[in-house]
Amino acid sequence: MLLKKNFKQQTINAVQMGNGTVAFQGIKLNVHCFVVDGVLIDTGAKSLEKEFKPFFKQQDIDQVVITHYHEDHTGCATFLHKEMQLPVYMNSIMLDSCKENPKYPMYRKLFWGKRSPFHARAIGKTFSSRNATWDVIETPGHAVDHLAFLNRETGQLFTGDLYCQERTKVVLREESIPNTIESLKKVLSYDFEDVFCSHAGYLEDGRAALQRKLDYLFDIERKVIKFYEDGLSPSQISNTLFPKKYPITFFSSGEWNSLHIINSIIQEHIKNPLSV
Repeated sequence: MLLKKNFKQQTINAVQMGNGTVAFQGIKLNVHCFVVDGVLIDTGAKSLEKEFKPFFKQQDIDQVVITHYHEDHTGCATFLHKEMQLPVYMNSIMLDSCKENPKYPMYRKLFWGKRSPFHARAIGKTFSSRNATWDVIETPGHAVDHLAFLNRETGQLFTGDLYCQERTKVVLREESIPNTIESLKKVLSYDFEDVFCSHAGYLEDGRAALQRKLDYLFDIERKVIKFYEDGLSPSQISNTLFPKKYPITFFSSGEWNSLHIINSIIQEHIKNPLSV
């Protein structure tokens, strides 16, 4: 099976951006890496290692920080650590897991390749680069170990997969919309200017974009709870709010599904019925 691959790079406000794309049977996925002030944020996918290597070697990198453990963000970590002799830092939650051979479905291996085991170090609540102190912001929701990074000196915020797109229609089975809502509220409490997303790239007026996503998820949450309290089943709610069926749902055998949005909201509502 032949993947179509593409790689582009650009510089925005002193941030070097590498963007790799893979496409197969009408499904097109991309992922960014960012370099600023000697810091590489995320490592791209193993399937794009050939495309990312020249980008990495062009950069002046002191350290690597990872937003979360997913294979499209950690796929080149072994190369960076072993061949480029760079220290890699990430949330401690998934450190041991990343030392092992990863277990994820075949369709993800098709697009992103099979990540090699790698060794990373636990990141603290802050870290330092050449000219700045960075805040490490815990932002679970998309993944249990998800982090965002804020450069205090420049006001640049790197949000990993917290944003991705404004109007989320499908999510991974492991995702929690209530946790994503809390994470968006948290990052919006910080003082920042530029926003860089690992899939959408540079966000024009990033604060407004994050606020719009938060407002959208709040609205979805309210609707789901109202329908649930009216007696609709999760499937009925999903079909009402998200009638369109997306190719990724079929291709992933349901690992990506609108239904996961509904279920995560209902599960949290059952635990905390007064939270909304």
